[in-house]
Amino acid sequence: MAFISFVGRVVFVSVFVLSAYQEFNEFGVDGGRAAKSLRPKFDVFAKHITSHTGYELPHVEGLGSLLFIFGSSLGAFILLLYQVIAITILYDFYNYDADKKQFVELFVNFTQGLALLGALLFFIGMKNSISRRSSKKKVAPKVKIT
Repeated sequence: MAFISFVGRVVFVSVFVLSAYQEFNEFGVDGGRAAKSLRPKFDVFAKHITSHTGYELPHVEGLGSLLFIFGSSLGAFILLLYQVIAITILYDFYNYDADKKQFVELFVNFTQGLALLGALLFFIGMKNSISRRSSKKKVAPKVKIT
């Protein structure tokens, strides 16, 4: 069962790894079309976070994926953070009219992101419940001798 769980995590993480690879290739040397459309959205968000917390946003998708493959809750939390940022900034379907093609594309990506977010929350919940169950040891009842 452990092997099946490992394979499941590898397949799940492949979505994040392939996404990161695609983003890297689309930007190319000069940034390309993707950088011109996505960079302003991300910059506004990053400035907002930096001004409120004093910390810059790191690039964490690859690290989170690697940790998640080996069953780390920290990796799941990193991917969870990435998903929250990605689905709220990159997939802003709410800024488009419902009859536009961009609305449909962004909405589909947004709902897929929500599904991944739900799977990460499920993993974290299961991981925490398993560790709590295994830490509780059953105590054998005392035998009373008369």
